[in-house]
Amino acid sequence: MHSTAVMLEGPRKLSLADVRLVDPGANDLVVEIKHSGISTGTEKLFYTGEMPPFPGMGYPLVPGYEAAGEVVEASAGSGFKVGDHVFVPGANCYDGAFGLFGGSSSRLITAPERVSRIDAGLGAQGALLALAATARHAMAGQGKTVPDLIVGHGVLGRLLARLTIAAGAPAPTVWEIDETRQAGAVGYDVIHPDADERRDYQCIYDASGNGALLNDLVGRIVKGGEIVLAGFYTQPLNFAFPPAFMKEARFRIAAEWNADDLIATRALVEGGGLSLDGLITHERNAADASDAYEQAFTDPACLKMILDWSAIQ
Repeated sequence: MHSTAVMLEGPRKLSLADVRLVDPGANDLVVEIKHSGISTGTEKLFYTGEMPPFPGMGYPLVPGYEAAGEVVEASAGSGFKVGDHVFVPGANCYDGAFGLFGGSSSRLITAPERVSRIDAGLGAQGALLALAATARHAMAGQGKTVPDLIVGHGVLGRLLARLTIAAGAPAPTVWEIDETRQAGAVGYDVIHPDADERRDYQCIYDASGNGALLNDLVGRIVKGGEIVLAGFYTQPLNFAFPPAFMKEARFRIAAEWNADDLIATRALVEGGGLSLDGLITHERNAADASDAYEQAFTDPACLKMILDWSAIQ
């Protein structure tokens, strides 16, 4: 069995390639991907060659952990059936290429426990569930505080703001320095940080991945306030200790989502509690993958680029 997949042969060496798939196991699913998303965080780091050492990393690799498609082969014991629409957080099913994360492909093979059944009506938005679950994981759980300030109005920042409002908490403030990303807020305010004089935030979520902001953020919290690192940081993080000491600042790292997060997020989306509208700004035919990746990584107006695989099956 073969597939057409996005292949990174090395930094900035990206193209579509025909790749052989490993043979499926007894209960594995074969999924035809309809839409996959391009991550401007981790995938960009693989693309530029800036990703620090990471388990399973190597070239050539098939990127992508945001994929939605349709089951085309399923055994009776898998719990799925042909025709089910599913979200797939990637797959490691390629002969001769690393599957990190392996979702940017016209067809893939995956264990059923990695797959989540979704409403077919979600269409391309089905590929956004990974980011939505990431936002939910940062906020949900014992001892976690919802944000009253979010740094960055990209897709993750918008999802954090929407989930805060969905939880019934006061609307957060969102910082964004890029004018092209300041629009699109519903029920909360987006401002440039220079226009914000507040120094009494209880909990700040950084969704920008800019570790250089830590000292400024420490100066914005109340005593005992929390800073949640929700981005991905390639450089060592550091901050001036005396101001953090005086504030008794708390730092928390938000890790990747788990199965419970995905289940809860899917229920929120399908129940109308969380909208994914307005997050996909660009959609390209997967045949144009090289240009699509370049635009996703360089165009500030591109919040989320989706590849459409329907013409490559």
